[in-house]
Amino acid sequence: MGKVKSSKRSSKATTEMEVDTTPSKVSPTLAYVSPIAQPLADEKLRKSLTKTIKKAASKKHVLRGTKEVTKAMRKGSKGLMVLAGDISPIDILSHFPVFCEDKGIPYVFLPTKKEIGAACNTKRPTCCCLIVPGGKANDEKALDEYKSNYDACVEAVKAVNNYI
Repeated sequence: MGKVKSSKRSSKATTEMEVDTTPSKVSPTLAYVSPIAQPLADEKLRKSLTKTIKKAASKKHVLRGTKEVTKAMRKGSKGLMVLAGDISPIDILSHFPVFCEDKGIPYVFLPTKKEIGAACNTKRPTCCCLIVPGGKANDEKALDEYKSNYDACVEAVKAVNNYI
């Protein structure tokens, strides 16, 4: 049997298949962020939030995951909510902004769940976390170490959110 030669494409077909190779202005971390992930933290706030989450997580003042955070919020815990913007399907987190507004808890989105997971000192990506100052035992000594960072983050998030 002989080889089948492929036919040449017409010039019209090649123009349809051309791909835009111009560099995109969207960074790779923002490529998968959901359009409803608003307000999204800027670079300065992201760094401040990750630093605060790391310090709070070392003192066990961070609740992470949808189940744990929802349970704590229903029981009346107050703090700062940090949500991931690249969760798929976004329905997993879609109730949190409304819930936070009802409870008066400031919230903000970070672009990736890996960033939140790394800040919480875990190997697993985390879709959301709630920084509870003082933790369950209201440990004031541990709170003093990151209180100024926490207050600065809360004020920055409140400035980004117009509802509070």
